[in-house]
Amino acid sequence: MDAGRRVSRRSFSRWSLAGLLLPAGACRAAVEQGGAAAGAGPRDRSKVVIARDEKVRSGRSRLDEARVLDVLDRSLQAYYDCDSPLEAWRRVAGLGKVIGLKVNCLAGRGASTHRELAEAVCERLQQAGVPAKNIVIWDRLSSDLESAGFRIRERGEKPRCIGNEIDGYDSELLAYGRVGSLVCRTLTRRCDAVINLPVLKDHSIAGVTIALKNFFGAIHNPNKYHLNVGDPYVADVCMLAPIRTKAKLHICDAFNVQYEGGPSYLPQWSWPYNGLLVSADPVALDTIGRRIIEEKRAAEGFPSLKEQKREPTYIATAADEKHRLGIADPGRIDVVEV
Repeated sequence: MDAGRRVSRRSFSRWSLAGLLLPAGACRAAVEQGGAAAGAGPRDRSKVVIARDEKVRSGRSRLDEARVLDVLDRSLQAYYDCDSPLEAWRRVAGLGKVIGLKVNCLAGRGASTHRELAEAVCERLQQAGVPAKNIVIWDRLSSDLESAGFRIRERGEKPRCIGNEIDGYDSELLAYGRVGSLVCRTLTRRCDAVINLPVLKDHSIAGVTIALKNFFGAIHNPNKYHLNVGDPYVADVCMLAPIRTKAKLHICDAFNVQYEGGPSYLPQWSWPYNGLLVSADPVALDTIGRRIIEEKRAAEGFPSLKEQKREPTYIATAADEKHRLGIADPGRIDVVEV
């Protein structure tokens, strides 16, 4: 099937039955680039998929749930190079028994992970065989989740949705490089694997906050690590063992892009990009995400992040020999648009 073909909720359910007959090799390529995704150093190349739909909004700002599912299916199918969305989602479902969805809700509605995206991921994971009770949506604070439109759910048969204060933090301080932090128990004790759902946006201190920096929401002291535009702190945080080994896939919410004034939501500098960026390599994703932001800033007459003395050099640091979390060289990143 062509990776760009539209995928409806009903057709996905139909493929869920047909997919039982597909051969195990229906996914033609195992794309697990990047240290955070594969638990090893970066490969020779990485892949980032960009999927967009200019009609994804059903109203002035509300996302159309069916179109969100379609964008999500197209991006995953293209990333894993599969013959059907079902096979791609089976790959994702196989990442771990309990799967956490790390959202970013600090800015409230407008510049946070859309609830519609998180719910779409939950739906597809369940259709691919993950029990609802084995899915956990989480972020640093329950109040942040609620401000972004999520409903807190600590128990029951539906996917959990909790802030870090529910489970607390491990008592053992983990350290790497210039970072020493307690990591939330939601990550260390609940989740076997994490799908990172960051937002594509500018950051007034760190330049950008995309896939790598979203894991500041997994530690107890992120306020300490914004010096020197976050370099090397962002990369060092992502080297902490629970983050490095459990973060398997990154699906960046780029339905709204905050290209200036972030991480807060400032509507005058919010751009309806109407898409997703997908990769198992957070460094490659951040490299391409930064480029999108820089190009939009230039088009709107803003100086570059480097000119504003907030160039996110931590992205390159995350790719260096000490970290090896992925690929930052644009020449070694294959960008696929669907």
